[in-house]
Amino acid sequence: MIILGIDPGVSETGWAVLNGENAATPKLIASGLIRTFPSQSLTERLVQIHNEVKRVIKQHAPNAVAIEEMFFLKAAPTVRATLQARGVIVLAAALANQEIKEYNPRTVKLTLTGSGTAMKSQMQWAVQRALNLKEILHPADVADAAAIALCHHKSSRSSRLKVLEQFGNSKKPKKNIKENLNAASL
Repeated sequence: MIILGIDPGVSETGWAVLNGENAATPKLIASGLIRTFPSQSLTERLVQIHNEVKRVIKQHAPNAVAIEEMFFLKAAPTVRATLQARGVIVLAAALANQEIKEYNPRTVKLTLTGSGTAMKSQMQWAVQRALNLKEILHPADVADAAAIALCHHKSSRSSRLKVLEQFGNSKKPKKNIKENLNAASL
């Protein structure tokens, strides 16, 4: 499974692509930062973000796009611009027929460190360790994007394991697949 993690922002949007085929040790394939500048109009910035995300999706063909949910304690103009940036990112993924999953910052922190209140340095270390990297990912927006992708990897992996536990590892006589799927959706 190829996962594109995105940490949205209007000035800096971090992205990271992971290969999660080996469930135990996902690998970082590529990462980067989409940087826009205040000298550009908001429209120009949004178009640039959209085009860059579209390019990354085309280049890496992810199976899923994981993006951070928005949580703000900042001023309204910053919130509005960041939400618009997030909107063009979601649009790029949707137009590419990508599965889009959203994770709030607390869930990402809890999934990677065991604490929903982990500090930035703890998160960066957790990402470095999980991806078996020699150095911490920089800048922080790229590390955050990798953390979001790792959160999706762990979440989707545990969902698959729950299904296997329920249907695949039982010593009881197995129902047919259609009955299993019907039972799972109840």
